[in-house]
Amino acid sequence: MSFSSDIIISTFFVFILLYLLINKLAKTPRHVCVVVLGDIGRSPRMQYHALSFAEEGFRVYLVGYKGSTPHEKVLQNENIQIYHVAEHPAFISRIPKIFGYFVKAVWQTISLGWTLLLLPNLGSILIQNPPSIPTMAVSYVISHVRFCTLVIDWHNYGYTILSMSLRQGHPFVKFAKWYEKICGRLSSYNLCVTDAMLEDLKTNWNISAISVHDRPSEIFQSITIEQQHDLFSRLSKNYPLFASKDSTTSTRFTTIDKDNKICKASDRPALLVSSTSWTEDEDFGILLEALTEYDSSDLEASYFPNIVCVITGKGPQKEMYSKKIEERSWNRVQFCLPWLAAEDYPLMLGSADIGVCLHKSSSGLDLPMKVVDMFGCGLPVCALNFACIGELVQHHKNGLIFNDSDELFIQLMMLLRGFLKEHSMLSNLRKNLVQFQEHRWHNQWKQLVLPIFNEIAGVRNTTFNIPQKFGNWSSDQREEQDTKKSN
Repeated sequence: MSFSSDIIISTFFVFILLYLLINKLAKTPRHVCVVVLGDIGRSPRMQYHALSFAEEGFRVYLVGYKGSTPHEKVLQNENIQIYHVAEHPAFISRIPKIFGYFVKAVWQTISLGWTLLLLPNLGSILIQNPPSIPTMAVSYVISHVRFCTLVIDWHNYGYTILSMSLRQGHPFVKFAKWYEKICGRLSSYNLCVTDAMLEDLKTNWNISAISVHDRPSEIFQSITIEQQHDLFSRLSKNYPLFASKDSTTSTRFTTIDKDNKICKASDRPALLVSSTSWTEDEDFGILLEALTEYDSSDLEASYFPNIVCVITGKGPQKEMYSKKIEERSWNRVQFCLPWLAAEDYPLMLGSADIGVCLHKSSSGLDLPMKVVDMFGCGLPVCALNFACIGELVQHHKNGLIFNDSDELFIQLMMLLRGFLKEHSMLSNLRKNLVQFQEHRWHNQWKQLVLPIFNEIAGVRNTTFNIPQKFGNWSSDQREEQDTKKSN
């Protein structure tokens, strides 16, 4: 080896040591990095985390992919900076599936690792899981390089989602499960979305966590008839089915009476709303079959209204279902498949009569945030049954739970019979949601999540008790590890 090579290598190692020393000395505990290896705009829970951190005075670096526009509050908050991870080149999607997974993972490892390394000084990293590969391993390595604390927010299991596109016993699925279980134990703290997942993590993964149920943010509220009228008026410019055939000042759902007041149209159809990412974990064939049966049934118009079905979102299966809708002849049901702005989506939920959720959960342990948002707007929901849906939807109290298209059809009949009447089943379910609407995301976050990050930042909070064990470390072990790091 030449003398010049020795100098280059020595210089490189000196640079690395200096970098690590600077990171250690310049650690800023109240700076937190929130990581989602996905579209930031389509990751509401992580946006809520970012907003809550910012509201409590933390500096937030929100890391993820470009795509949908994040909520306006995130974009306008001076305490939140967004850093975009470079997406993989398009040609990787054309590589044979298994080899493509490997190449994509390598690309993501480099691009995510580089992004996290170049961030300003920080004290903790909060990551969304899934995706597990390579987020967990990369974040763990970077957290040690940068002397900060790693926290995982478990939304689901990555290997169960992977098994939906491969098969349950596929070698790559087995590897993904092993990887997720090993890397999941490397974090200092863990959050999860349901009590069922908390129990599964503890029993089968030897990981202790705190369950932080999804709660609606303040943007998901019941809205006034004036706000509904404004929404329908704006949407009617691009989607004619919202427009009134008789008046330019009225809409299909709202009208202006003789006293110049806005009120609901007496002959309006029922507005049914569902939202989806159009993936395999939501079978929209169930909804189409139920609506087909409703459309073809001999129903009295005075008791059962026509239906306008709005399905928001975008994803890989949207085109397939759009063709299925167009191929059928509909009499009493109309469809609209818009992509709504972040500010219009809560207004649509607040204007609807019924919400439908077809999320079935790859693991059976997570809950659909779309239902949380619907409940936040006071919208009753019909939800597909799976293992832990009862933690959110209480049958015949705040919504209904169905198992197939026949049950969904029956429930639509029950809810829409006399739906304009004040004492219908639909209006009773809506009244039962008032209590749910009182409990919002940030209040819960302050009770369950803030004490963890205050402890990381060295702020002792005696108001709330943090469980003594997270991941593999007890609080004493973490304190011992922190002492080693500081020395």
